[in-house]
Amino acid sequence: MATLTKSAAAEELPVSLDDVRAAHGRIAGSIVRTPTLISRTLGQLTGATVYLKFENLQFTAAYKERGALNKLCQLDAGAQARGVIAASAGNHAQGLAYHGARLGIPVTIVMPRTTPNVKVSQTEGHGASVILHGENVDESLAYARQLSSERGLTIVHPFNDVQVIAGQGTVAIEMFEDAPDIDTLIVPIGGGGLISGCATVAKAREGVQVIGVEAELYPSMYNRIKGTSLPCHGDTLAEGIAVKEPGSITAGIIAERVDDILLVPERHLEQAVSMLLQIEKTVVEGAGAAGLAALLGDPGRFAGKTVGIILCGGNIDPRLLANVLLRDLARSGRLARLRIKLQDRPGALYNVARIFDQEQVNIIEVYHQRVFSTLPAKGLITDIECETRDAAHLARLMAALEHEGYDASPVELA
Repeated sequence: MATLTKSAAAEELPVSLDDVRAAHGRIAGSIVRTPTLISRTLGQLTGATVYLKFENLQFTAAYKERGALNKLCQLDAGAQARGVIAASAGNHAQGLAYHGARLGIPVTIVMPRTTPNVKVSQTEGHGASVILHGENVDESLAYARQLSSERGLTIVHPFNDVQVIAGQGTVAIEMFEDAPDIDTLIVPIGGGGLISGCATVAKAREGVQVIGVEAELYPSMYNRIKGTSLPCHGDTLAEGIAVKEPGSITAGIIAERVDDILLVPERHLEQAVSMLLQIEKTVVEGAGAAGLAALLGDPGRFAGKTVGIILCGGNIDPRLLANVLLRDLARSGRLARLRIKLQDRPGALYNVARIFDQEQVNIIEVYHQRVFSTLPAKGLITDIECETRDAAHLARLMAALEHEGYDASPVELA
């Protein structure tokens, strides 16, 4: 068992290990104690000992329940009767709505007008009153603050709140109880609530490193801590951590207790989501896969370490998940679209199909293009979507087409 240590600087921070322990005592009976399990396959692939904390198995499929519940439990009777309000387009909204309804506390959620209908209906399904206002979460938050003042409602901020931070840190309490040998904790960063709470627990243990992870498109906390000015914009798979302005409270804690922050590209996020489904048979959203994405992106850094990764959420749109899986199949060579130049004459397609049959490659779709082409009028372009066993199998097919004199090239993913 690791020994506890404290620094003078840590003593001055607004969230302590005792705060997190008290939060766990408060909420443990009302949340799912999600499993922390070793992944032997991911360990073999990365050279690390890998433990996964399955927070995607919470009732609302995200760790956000913990902080929201800890906040609700500490409201006085008057505040509970008046109710609470928050601005959120995702997991915080559902966690607060669920536990508010369970405790009989009225919950109002302000969501951007652009929020997908499915998220609005899920939040309303947990018993919350939803108000659509603003084009983004910042505008929604400003309106929530206005309503809070007008109606006497308590604001429950998704990350910049010490009681919320303490609640999120209970994830690490459970991880270290279940896997005390963890020496490196990898935690996604959006506003910073989860990593602030978890780092508070981890840094009370001797020799534990805490590594934060942000999407490369949204390096807001990275900018704050490292003094850089990288742009924050774009469509990221990890929308749950796509935060342009991190918390002031969380930034102070992270500066003291987090050892480094890594940025992960979209390709690694997609790969991580796909691998977790295929290897661990678990559905994780982009933000929830960020820790594994960091490990996959730099396995040498973590080789030989005992790594704890938090799968912090599992709320991903099914259609988006399908796209991610198909793109991963394409990148691995198991799914391909080949562009082949043919002469527009009888038997041309048959002769190409014969080569696919010879190489035992399954044809999924065929697309002919005669008009919008730079080829002569008697030529055509055929795109063939096909399914192979792996990249080597695809390479054999390409070689066979070339041997037969066909001009074939793969249509590459971005």
